[in-house]
Amino acid sequence: MSRPLIGITTSDQKSHLAWWFDWFAVWRHGGKPLRLSPSRPLPESLDGLIIGGGDDIQAHLYDSEVQLDVRLDPARDELELALLERFIPLHTPVLGICRGAQLINVHLGGTLDPDIYTTHEGLKRRRTVLPRKTVDIVGASKLHRLLGVSWCRVNSLHHQAVHLAGKGIEIVARDRDGLVQGIESRDHDFLIGVQWHPEWLIFNRPQQRLIRALVKASNRHANRLAETRES
Repeated sequence: MSRPLIGITTSDQKSHLAWWFDWFAVWRHGGKPLRLSPSRPLPESLDGLIIGGGDDIQAHLYDSEVQLDVRLDPARDELELALLERFIPLHTPVLGICRGAQLINVHLGGTLDPDIYTTHEGLKRRRTVLPRKTVDIVGASKLHRLLGVSWCRVNSLHHQAVHLAGKGIEIVARDRDGLVQGIESRDHDFLIGVQWHPEWLIFNRPQQRLIRALVKASNRHANRLAETRES
């Protein structure tokens, strides 16, 4: 059986180590990872898509004020919004990671909290790839079913978060400070965003179940497309 082709969006400057974790997360569960960035040619088709972590999203895309001292990547914003515009209507499985979860929400008309440390007074600053934050997951949600747990410990590398949910989006996970940590679409079989980085948690079974679920969903999607072309 061939591996489903799963595109993973990155910046052009992403480190080799960070990309290796992206690549390995998909490959170990049976997918064929393909790096997508503004300078790389796009494939004609994809079986699955990961909108990866990275720089802040341009504030005007969600009608907010420009923040000082933040890194932006307008070319990447444009690429990822175009990918979502193209592949969501095809019901291609999509997983948003950190920035990716935020971008999915923005694409569907939602807003972001531009700086959680400004809007939430006294919030403890956490920036670690280790699972140091506790997240509670809504029962009966897709994310709950895929992770197989009602709460989990995750890493934290963000200073922005989903604020108002976009069209068709449900908030399905929050941390103990009340910040949004997981979203999913009511209108799509697999359109899920998590604020943490499951690709860094390579020994964490619930997080690996999430990546595995994306690969399996992508494989089913590829088979459906193949059957459609043959009929």
